[in-house]
Amino acid sequence: MRIPLDRCATKPVYLQIRDRLHRLIESGALKPGDRLPSIRSLANSTQVNKLTVIEAYGVLEADGLIHARPGAGYFVNSETATSPKRESNFAPKQDAIVTKQRNSSFIAQYQASTRAVCHPAEIIDLSGGLPIKSDLDDLQRIARRAMKQVSDTLFNYGLTQGQCRLREQIAQMLVQQGLAVSPGNLIITNGSAQGLSLIFRYYVKPGDWVIVESPGYHGALAILEDIGARIIGIPITGEGMNLEFLEQYLRSHRPKLIYTVSTLQNPTGLTTSTSHRRKLLALAEEYECLILEDNAYEGLSFEPPPAPIKALDREDTVIYVGTFSKTLMPGLRVGYMVATGQNYANLLEQKLLHDLHVSTVSQAIVSEYLGSGHYRRHLKRLQASNLQNRNQMLAALERYFPNEATWTVPEGGIFLWVQLPERLPLLDVYREALAQNVLVSPGNSFFPGQGGYNAMRINFSHSPEVIERGISILGKLLKDKLSQAG
Repeated sequence: MRIPLDRCATKPVYLQIRDRLHRLIESGALKPGDRLPSIRSLANSTQVNKLTVIEAYGVLEADGLIHARPGAGYFVNSETATSPKRESNFAPKQDAIVTKQRNSSFIAQYQASTRAVCHPAEIIDLSGGLPIKSDLDDLQRIARRAMKQVSDTLFNYGLTQGQCRLREQIAQMLVQQGLAVSPGNLIITNGSAQGLSLIFRYYVKPGDWVIVESPGYHGALAILEDIGARIIGIPITGEGMNLEFLEQYLRSHRPKLIYTVSTLQNPTGLTTSTSHRRKLLALAEEYECLILEDNAYEGLSFEPPPAPIKALDREDTVIYVGTFSKTLMPGLRVGYMVATGQNYANLLEQKLLHDLHVSTVSQAIVSEYLGSGHYRRHLKRLQASNLQNRNQMLAALERYFPNEATWTVPEGGIFLWVQLPERLPLLDVYREALAQNVLVSPGNSFFPGQGGYNAMRINFSHSPEVIERGISILGKLLKDKLSQAG
């Protein structure tokens, strides 16, 4: 492909490449589904550095014109996946769930998902919480640079709270998200999962009441059940946790802790407003209840979300947890906690007793991503890819799912939540889908005691081809079962 460049122009070369490709796509010269030149071949033909081509492709992704397929290259986006036709219609029946029993299926589901990873060509895994694979070439370069920086420290233990440079970088990142935090408020953890576990296990004792969202993250439910906590599932509306129910159970049960995912909630993908966050915090302060705010997906929002609840906190009521597992890669296992007041000292001690510190190498790699600017560019590409994939899945749902199905339209993240008729035998659907190599998360897993209503969580961080195939299989099964159910 010939792309004329004016090397004397004030406009950067990568934007000249972007503009040329943009015109080719808009004119129809490059059609939906067409493969773009590889990074190497375009760099050679235009006589520029490969990073220049990567920048150009990254901007085109952010513009929603192209997407990357791991191991295959870059492709022009499909015209059928530009925007959803049906709006979100999330309005489930409002029932609280109060349970003392241990009935989580998180471990079985996690093991099923990891088995699917071992057979990626065979199983379409719509159940997991993994981002789409990308930037492996960048990772190799960044990892080499990171290793040079920390090679002298690998034979020593590191700081329990995490490397100073990394905490400074995360603090700067969080300030841009509206959360005024200093490096001294941060503790680096082995993913957000360790943060959740340390917080739950320190503040919640067997028999204590804990409030969670219903539906909510099943991994958190599993930890609480393992502790022996008694769980209250507060139903969520399209605006977030039902605050009338919340106040009722704060008054009647005096729980120790409220667990919430305020931005791109898992599993529904919903984001709460600033007003809702203020009211939730006010209730927690009135009833002296700690809030654990889990914002694992905040970096995947298509538009800037409201500032976290922790940003509104003046009484050390909120502990905030984040991670790079959803935005960068899960295998690095780097997350963080933001804690203030006595909470910081309490949790730092728990971290020290648990595993001393997070891998020096993993911390150095994340730090190099942040310091080099690669993380910012990576997020833009990932957000654009997720938007394309979300729209692809919404279009597929409209084509293949029964009319009785309703779903959320999340403004980011990697999940959407599908609510289905109660007469549908969903367990039969899951089993038959798996027999056809499609793995889905059963909706009841996200409710305390596996209660709740008929639903499923679906991950859209897949290629358009995988989404089309998986949703078409699921849709046929659902329609067949509904016709049989009458």
